[in-house]
Amino acid sequence: MSKGHKILEKNINLMAIFIVIVISIGGAVEILPLIFSSDARTPIEGIEPYPPLQLAGREIYIREGCYGCHSQMIRPFRSETERYGPYSVAGESVYDRPFQWGSKRTGPDLARVGGRYSDDWHRVHLINPRDVVPESNMPGYPWLLDAEIDSELIQRKMRALQALGDPYSDEQIAGATSAVEGKTEMEALIAYLQGLGLARSGR
Repeated sequence: MSKGHKILEKNINLMAIFIVIVISIGGAVEILPLIFSSDARTPIEGIEPYPPLQLAGREIYIREGCYGCHSQMIRPFRSETERYGPYSVAGESVYDRPFQWGSKRTGPDLARVGGRYSDDWHRVHLINPRDVVPESNMPGYPWLLDAEIDSELIQRKMRALQALGDPYSDEQIAGATSAVEGKTEMEALIAYLQGLGLARSGR
């Protein structure tokens, strides 16, 4: 063991400094290419900011922890694309904050689930998954049937996203109230799921 290495191991402050330097370099290598890559910042054809009802559904999807069991990232392998459809690209997730990519799959990937099932199927599945998939270990979400969307919250969310660069117009934000008025959280979540992947799946 070299003298410098011994000094580094015995001096906790020096070790902490070197750890921060190494992590900073690693982070820069991972993050900087994405910042300057137009592919990661330019939406692909057909990708637009979520309409109010789908945006509300996405918030519910995140709140209920759906991402803990379902990824939205199809990897570029034949086994993946044959089952789920075209592999995921960065331009699909430009308006996703936070994005739902990942590798955890207790349940199937949902990146291309839009249009695969009817609204009624999703409703039954969300109330009691075993009614349509007997072997499912997914919990039910029956309370979504009774909870209504908070239109003011969605408007605030859209204004915040507009400030971050999402191309929502003032008219779209003003119309958010009527778009979600009287809608339940169940309807919003189904609307979100039905919109997933349509731009790439061809449905």
